Amino acid sequence: MTDDNSNRGPLEELRAALDRVDHELLELLERRMGIVADIAVQKREHRVRIRDLARERRILEDRCARAEELGLPTDSIESVWRQLMLMSRERQAALRVELPPDVESKRVAIVGGEGGMGRSLGTLFSDLGHEVLVSDLDTELTPVAASQEADVVIISVPIRETRAVIEQVGPHVRQDALLMDVTSIKTDPMAAMLSATEASVLGTHPMFGPAVHTYQGQRVVICPGRGEAWLDWARQMFSARGLVITETTPEEHDAMMAIVQVLHHFKTQVLGLALSSLGVPLEESLRFTSPAYLLETYVTGRHFAQSPELYGPIEMLNPDSKRVTEAFQSAASDLADILAAGDQEAFDGVFADVRAFFGDFTEEALEQSGFLIDRLVELSAGRSSS
Repeated sequence: MTDDNSNRGPLEELRAALDRVDHELLELLERRMGIVADIAVQKREHRVRIRDLARERRILEDRCARAEELGLPTDSIESVWRQLMLMSRERQAALRVELPPDVESKRVAIVGGEGGMGRSLGTLFSDLGHEVLVSDLDTELTPVAASQEADVVIISVPIRETRAVIEQVGPHVRQDALLMDVTSIKTDPMAAMLSATEASVLGTHPMFGPAVHTYQGQRVVICPGRGEAWLDWARQMFSARGLVITETTPEEHDAMMAIVQVLHHFKTQVLGLALSSLGVPLEESLRFTSPAYLLETYVTGRHFAQSPELYGPIEMLNPDSKRVTEAFQSAASDLADILAAGDQEAFDGVFADVRAFFGDFTEEALEQSGFLIDRLVELSAGRSSS
């Protein structure tokens, strides 16, 4: 009988050799990030933007070509280098590459600064060299006192409390200062801020949650209100931290959020509610999961792991919620009728109409979702199959 332990010696030696190579790779990455820091100094001195898409394309082409010569899988190598470039951009942003050397440090007060988004904003502005004041329910610093002291006052409180807090602090914001909010609804907070203060006003909506690992490439929507100088300052700050800015009106913002947030969250909640009502344990369905179903259940589970006090107001207070939820219900009913009738021709027609709506995006969706699914399968490989 063969001893199962006969190969343990050579196997462990090979694993130890692999560990040594990995440690060498980590040391090389440390050296790489040191060079990135030196590049950051040069870029800031000569006012060069962090991201150079042409340079990134050349890097990917070169690394993939070299990988192919070495017999390495080019798709995986491209994924590795995209992550390395993201690390590099985030490092450069943290070193304030796109912030002019002579930029003036401001005193930024965050009302609601101990909440998740408040803490994230505190990190963002402190990374840019500003002094951050935090006011919240349990802090000694009151919202009014913070507003009187600050150059920039940011309202980061639950949606239902936003107007009341704006009306409380607005009259105390200095006329030469900036009052801004980060609420998911823009029409009402903007009107409240413009009415409550004579200071500059800016509405913003970070399109990311407080748990993001990087600001690079994240999107923020801004709604100009009053004060061009502070608007330019905000643009500069967000851009310097790697955020992508979309400027719009409060009305257009709310109409788009009805689709991007309300419709999306409503769909996720309907899926979760339907799954929970079918009487099949989730783990049982995951024994048979496809990658697409697993991706959907992760998104749905992530949604319900968070607070209903966050999502309820986003969906209930958007002025366009009724229209988009009715559109969802109508579409679900029409499709259910087609399935019940077994009408393949009508089903084909729906497919054709929706495919035409998505246009060329369908090809991008196939490629990008394929990448996500491959990574998801890799990360979820350890899930028990029994």
